[in-house]
Amino acid sequence: MGPASILGRSKSRESQALDQESVPLYRFLGPRFWPLWLSLGTIRLLTFLPIKGQMAAAWLIGRVAYWVLGDRRRIARINIELCFPELDGRERKQLIKRHFHSLGMALIETGMCWWASDDRVRKRVTYTGLEHLEGAIAGGRGAILLTGHFTPLDLGGRFMTLVAPVAAMYRKADNPLLEEIMRRGRTRAADAVVRKEDVRGMLRHLKAGRATWYAPDQSHRRQNSVVVPFFGVPAATNTATSKFARISGAPVVPFYPVRLPGSQGYRLDILPPLDDFPSGDPVADTARINALLESRVRLCPEQYLWVHKRFKRPTPAHRDPYKDP
Repeated sequence: MGPASILGRSKSRESQALDQESVPLYRFLGPRFWPLWLSLGTIRLLTFLPIKGQMAAAWLIGRVAYWVLGDRRRIARINIELCFPELDGRERKQLIKRHFHSLGMALIETGMCWWASDDRVRKRVTYTGLEHLEGAIAGGRGAILLTGHFTPLDLGGRFMTLVAPVAAMYRKADNPLLEEIMRRGRTRAADAVVRKEDVRGMLRHLKAGRATWYAPDQSHRRQNSVVVPFFGVPAATNTATSKFARISGAPVVPFYPVRLPGSQGYRLDILPPLDDFPSGDPVADTARINALLESRVRLCPEQYLWVHKRFKRPTPAHRDPYKDP
């Protein structure tokens, strides 16, 4: 089954309306935006390289980041120590270095997501499990595309938009220039974009039969989360997936982008919709999602976002592992 066999991809009215709301880029020509312009220009140039050239550039970016971003390196070390206690010190250090290489590649992949043509992106990906997405969308209630924060996630979202109408959820950037560039890139890649706090917008897209991208593994809002294990460590985890599935009746379809070794490109794995979900027990549902995510992280651990404070003090009764003892 080829990618074109799912649903014809046409740009939605919501996305077209967002295009018309563009902020002119000349408004961001002031000196305070120059460093970001330089960074964005460099990333865009790197997107023109062949994949082997991109990997070499990513190695260099990752190596510099490893030595410069000491605080992020420390967070990654703590996370990996918690999640992989079976690794010795040398193995953990090597995993952290591979992770920073993966972060360097993620910068280039984000540029590919925003600026590369559909044809160029399509040539780099193979799909598994497209029939699961096709069957879910055929039910007429859309689909909640469940994933986690892996480093190729932005490009993975772009891969998904090539085979189905997708609404992407996003968090607004603090820098107005970055927000405008991100908004333009995402409205080009997705059929619609929804801010993370716009629950009604997400439900509206599901009701319209559109697949909606969602990653629940970075929430620390206690009123919307429960503490469930992730790699055996207590972690505050968003319960919204269970809530959205219950309200909308939409199936939950896990998908995970995988960066393949060498210059092989990428694979987008689409899993069968979760059975008996939601179960009526949000805590059990959330624990199930974490267990699924953990199983995927173990397949390519360097590609998970370890520089995020995943285990930041889930309740006042827990110790914050990122604070010095």
